[in-house]
Amino acid sequence: MKLTLWAQMAARILLAMLFGLTVFAGPIFYILFAKSPLDPLSELVRWAPDRLGLRLIAVLLYVGGLCLLFAYAASRGAPNPFDELTASIQRIATRDFHVRLGPFKFKEPHEMLKIAEAFNVMAAELQRGEELRTALMADVSHELRTPLTVLEGNLRAALDRVYPLDEAEIANLYGQTRHLIRLVNDLHELALAEAHLLPLDMAPTDLTLLVDETLQVFTPLADERGVTLHASMDSLPSATVDAVRIRQVLHNLLSNALRHTPPNGEIAVSGTLDDCAIVIAVTDTGDGLEPEQLSAIFNRFYRTDKSRSRDTGGTGLGLAIASAIVATHGGSLVASSAGLGKGSTFAIRLPLAA
Repeated sequence: MKLTLWAQMAARILLAMLFGLTVFAGPIFYILFAKSPLDPLSELVRWAPDRLGLRLIAVLLYVGGLCLLFAYAASRGAPNPFDELTASIQRIATRDFHVRLGPFKFKEPHEMLKIAEAFNVMAAELQRGEELRTALMADVSHELRTPLTVLEGNLRAALDRVYPLDEAEIANLYGQTRHLIRLVNDLHELALAEAHLLPLDMAPTDLTLLVDETLQVFTPLADERGVTLHASMDSLPSATVDAVRIRQVLHNLLSNALRHTPPNGEIAVSGTLDDCAIVIAVTDTGDGLEPEQLSAIFNRFYRTDKSRSRDTGGTGLGLAIASAIVATHGGSLVASSAGLGKGSTFAIRLPLAA
């Protein structure tokens, strides 16, 4: 059986070789050495070398024609990368963001490879945006469900006269509505900041003075909790920022530090100049963070203390909003910690010029 298979393969190879010799070598040999239709034309040429030159030109024309023929056939049979690009765009239009271009079977022009790379980056960003949108919708529905359920239950109980709708109950319902309003406002602000559509009033700002003013607001709160609050600011140049938004970031960081720092703890705010950027760091001696918490601390609705209620712990959007505001300024907000019980540091890095 194997011998028959090898014989068939050998016969096919022999036939292919004979076909190649007949199609390619035969006409070339005929043009060069046999009497050909070029002879009457070559009679007009006086010297023999010129006759050979005419035959060589004919051979080159013949070979060039064959090359063009085979190139055309190969191009017709090869896949067209632009057809693949069109099909991929159509899949993107149907919200299939997992599509990617390449790798190609043949070596494509440099321009096509650049188009494919740009398309893949676009598809990846669209996929990430879709995942963030889906996660946001799930988070919003989850976060809104609890206060709305409480409101519905209390109002239903009041309508059914389970208990009277007195001032205390009205105050409770009012607190739930304020929590809903705050949650909606925070979500709106976060969406604008992440889309880089948050309006900013950029102006040269003395960040040292801004930090001092913020610390004056938080010093009574820190004294009440028995926490030491102090600052160590270098001589910083003026930075072009939105002072209101940066003050909002500092408020979020200091509130978060006070919430997680026990009595007799310490919160230090420092300001330094590092590589054409201003770094403002808020360091506390509080609960600290684990490595997996550091990677998720700026996510929406993330809470290191799962037992903390929404009423006492805010909406869970403060750090996410702070990070988005700093990113809108062209800077970054980074968290670091040596571990649980060893405190944490949140560093704001702002460029000197927007």
